Amino acid sequence: MELNNEDDDRATPRSVLGRRLRRLREAADLSQRALADKVGYPHTYLSRVERGEQLPSEALAERLDTYFATDGLFAELLAMAQDASIPDYGRAVVDSERKAARIQVFGSSLIPGLLQTEDYAHALFRESLPGESEERRNGRVATRMRRKRVFEKEQAPYYWAIMDEAALRRPIGGAACMCGQLRHLIKAVEPSQVAVQVLPFAQGEHPMLGGSLSLLTFRNGSTTGYVESFFSGESVEAPAKVLELTHMFDVARSKALPEGETLDLIREYLRKYENEDDS
Repeated sequence: MELNNEDDDRATPRSVLGRRLRRLREAADLSQRALADKVGYPHTYLSRVERGEQLPSEALAERLDTYFATDGLFAELLAMAQDASIPDYGRAVVDSERKAARIQVFGSSLIPGLLQTEDYAHALFRESLPGESEERRNGRVATRMRRKRVFEKEQAPYYWAIMDEAALRRPIGGAACMCGQLRHLIKAVEPSQVAVQVLPFAQGEHPMLGGSLSLLTFRNGSTTGYVESFFSGESVEAPAKVLELTHMFDVARSKALPEGETLDLIREYLRKYENEDDS
């Protein structure tokens, strides 16, 4: 039997969210304009959300949950819809981040995702996904920012990031964007469970040029690896392969600057970007 459009739409969190909003609004005998007045958002915005053309912001989702007393329903549907924007090959690592006791990452040319600012992430998505709508790019950025909540857990994971100096040198988003990103990076290492090291140009070649690696260790001691390059990624669980990836990470760590020297280098780049931004 062929599915009609509504049945087909029911499979997407975005359409479920819009349909649930419309039903709750109609059950409350409210027009879109009347609801807009009550929640403090434009009726045109609510209309796009109901039609599934735009996702609500986190603030609007929370406001709708409060107004309709839906116990976090809209916030949960929003999170599901945002997660759906993650490529299939990236969902494994995002799901594992939430359960990991230790996260080790290496980035060859970019600031690792969990340490990125919104402006930096926006600049990346604008360049890498030029044909995508602004609303969908905003959703991707919101998803990336939401991943940082792993640091707010009662048992936050230990996080160790190593990045190539190229991540500091490449001016993603321009000087002002990099100033904000590097200030955030300096602040991010204040908690004792977060460590950052830079692998300097002076070290020459290393085992992970041109790619990125994540190693996620769980409380039972098992480790999963994740290797990503351009628009593809691979989750690695075989012990022999995980051991090989762990060795590569250890080699990169042995070549990286100690944390104190890393912070000195980050501050040096920050001063350069500040001078460029002022000129």
